[in-house]
Amino acid sequence: METVIRILEPIHIAFKAGQEILKVYNTETVNVEFKGDESPLTIADKRSHHLIETELVRCYPRIPVISEEGEIVDYAQRSKWHTAWLVDPLDGTKEFIKRNGEFTVNIGLIENGTPVLGIIYCPVQDTMYFASSVIGSYKLINCTQNLQKIDTENILLTLSQKLPIATNREIFAIAVSRSHFSSDTEDYIQKMQELHHNIELVTSGSSIKMCLVAEGRVDVYPRLSYSMEWDTAAGEAIVKYSGGKVLDSTTNEPLHYNKEQLKNPFHIATKA
Repeated sequence: METVIRILEPIHIAFKAGQEILKVYNTETVNVEFKGDESPLTIADKRSHHLIETELVRCYPRIPVISEEGEIVDYAQRSKWHTAWLVDPLDGTKEFIKRNGEFTVNIGLIENGTPVLGIIYCPVQDTMYFASSVIGSYKLINCTQNLQKIDTENILLTLSQKLPIATNREIFAIAVSRSHFSSDTEDYIQKMQELHHNIELVTSGSSIKMCLVAEGRVDVYPRLSYSMEWDTAAGEAIVKYSGGKVLDSTTNEPLHYNKEQLKNPFHIATKA
């Protein structure tokens, strides 16, 4: 039986986490640490993680949280979880450090290994993408102003745009990672060039690329490099409930979440 979560509360949590990140982003210097896998970590990651985990546990005490910056529970225990939050408190830390604005807050809800809800907040753009199996996928702009007016889900949906958004684009567009561009991605782009002849590459950081697929601004996003479940759970929900797909590039099957190893296979997100 599917867990029904009213999406407005986790949207507010994502927004508040984004504001914590911006407090650090707008300071003159940001100290950077490096984790065991050489990925960067800042005080903004830690503050966002603390806020999200605290609020999710308070609001949904029966749903466990898997966060990039939290302690990962042993699989013997996790394997019993029917439902869980998958959180990346600051997706795109490299972009945060570069100060190009292309970073996000990702909150996804999975059930039986499948995303059923996703929220991606882009603090610099002040834009929220959100989706669930109940309502579909949406985009809300000017969140700082609009969220003050929103106290019901009906108002939220009225002020938001349903995804995908119709475009007159004729060129086949491919989203590519600003920081994780691989030789496999180059090969994929070459194949698309041969197939579609006229293509456009849209470069961006973090899970924004998934949002571009859901929005219809690009046709496909090949993630043919390293990623973790918390990088994609929210984005997959937003793509899926806009009518798109996120599939394993080898098996052509949907991704599965809360695996023993939380690393994703290479995958491709498409708008249809």
